[in-house]
Amino acid sequence: MTLGVGAAIGVTIAAEATADTSSLRPNGDILSRRTRNVSNWSPAVTRLIRRRARRPDVSGRANPDAATPRPRRARWRLLRVGAVALALIVALFAAGAIYLASLPSVGDAQQRAYRILALHHGKYAGPQPAARLGDAVVAVEDEHFYANFLINILDGAGRAGLATLDDGQDPGGSTIAQQLARQLYGRGSGVTATLRDIGLGVKLSLAYPKPQILDMYLNAVYYGHGYWGDTAAARGYFGTTPTALSWAQAAMLAGLPEAPSAYDPLGHYALAKQRQRHVLDQLVVNHYLTAAQARAAYAERLGLR
Repeated sequence: MTLGVGAAIGVTIAAEATADTSSLRPNGDILSRRTRNVSNWSPAVTRLIRRRARRPDVSGRANPDAATPRPRRARWRLLRVGAVALALIVALFAAGAIYLASLPSVGDAQQRAYRILALHHGKYAGPQPAARLGDAVVAVEDEHFYANFLINILDGAGRAGLATLDDGQDPGGSTIAQQLARQLYGRGSGVTATLRDIGLGVKLSLAYPKPQILDMYLNAVYYGHGYWGDTAAARGYFGTTPTALSWAQAAMLAGLPEAPSAYDPLGHYALAKQRQRHVLDQLVVNHYLTAAQARAAYAERLGLR
């Protein structure tokens, strides 16, 4: 009996489908308004017609009568993704603020720079950094030093992170503010030390203007051959003052802090000249010098003592 009922239903569905599919185009589009009013049809035929309407025609074109998906779900998905991204950014900033608060204060940075000079019998050059030496240091150590604060921080974080992965070899991989932080507040190794340098560099950048940060850096770093600070280095190597340095001399001094002993021009002149050439190239790249001026500076006599 069950088989008989099923057969009867099947015959009915087939008859209705045969009668009504005459209102369909060969490509499956619905022609008459009657076929759109499916409320009078049996559920089986309704499902058949709806499936047929959703199929593309044989030419591959979408059925114009097919129901288009509403964009509401896509919009909600985008909103959820945006909300998650915003929450992550807020969380990162909050974590960064908490970490910065846990680091030492940098209010004594200038006094620490003075103490380094006094410890090594150096002399403070003055409140303004020497123009040529300052430009040379910025060009080779931190070309984004005067850029937007966030760009400078992101650049320094990226370079410091790469330097840490590369067996922790820096110091040229950090920004000037990060190198100054390391010089004033102690060195370390590993990821923790790198994060500390980045954090203290951020605090220094927020607390002091750029010229003062550069001035502290020039006075606190070691230039090799026993010379601490740019005053001692300019006098010791060339018998002049930082403000009177030529481009050739400034490029030579700017290259020394990365490896003071290896690039000491009195002990390793050939290596020092290679480093000088690199600094001059960076001055050209960053538009402080023309290529012709850089070539002239490289050929210039240094006047080493």
